Amino acid sequence: MSEGCLRVGQLAPDFTATAVVDQEFKTTKLTDYRGKYVVLFFYPLDFTFVCPTEIIAFSDRYEEFTKLNTEVLGVSVDSEFSHLAWIQTDRKNGGIGDITYPLVSDLKKEISTAYNVLDPDAGVALRGLFIIDKEGVIQHATINNLSFGRSVDETLRTLKALQYVQSHPDEVCPAGWQEGDKTMTPDPVKSKVYFASV
Repeated sequence: MSEGCLRVGQLAPDFTATAVVDQEFKTTKLTDYRGKYVVLFFYPLDFTFVCPTEIIAFSDRYEEFTKLNTEVLGVSVDSEFSHLAWIQTDRKNGGIGDITYPLVSDLKKEISTAYNVLDPDAGVALRGLFIIDKEGVIQHATINNLSFGRSVDETLRTLKALQYVQSHPDEVCPAGWQEGDKTMTPDPVKSKVYFASV
């Protein structure tokens, strides 16, 4: 990976790229999604093994993200033509079929470099996932190595926790927090109310 200092709390690097949306090529800019949350995830390559399981899992749960004012964007170093061919291939034959969100082409590897997820030895992006808030600020980042996938459930849980604390700035979410669970006040005295209840 390149030497980068990208971290949570920073403005997400903007990009303009070609994406496949509803089997059409469209120019996509990250800044087009300001005012929404964005789950931006990178995956190594089309027509591989773990990647379709992740892409299909996010697609199958897409409505849950839209209800949370969130767009999902998948990115790999493949061309838009490869993305389209993969979408047009039936799932039973190793394709992904129609999916519900854009797949972005990063053929020049500029986006994966900007997000510091490019594996220069493999020439592909590691499984980076970023949750970007409505102001375009990175609030969450994880990176998996190539051989194991991510959890849509955990992404949704983290997104809900982020949205909760942004709408309740005087509260914080403890470990494993799920929607509806108790939160705590980040204060030495007031936090004891939470600890006394668990």
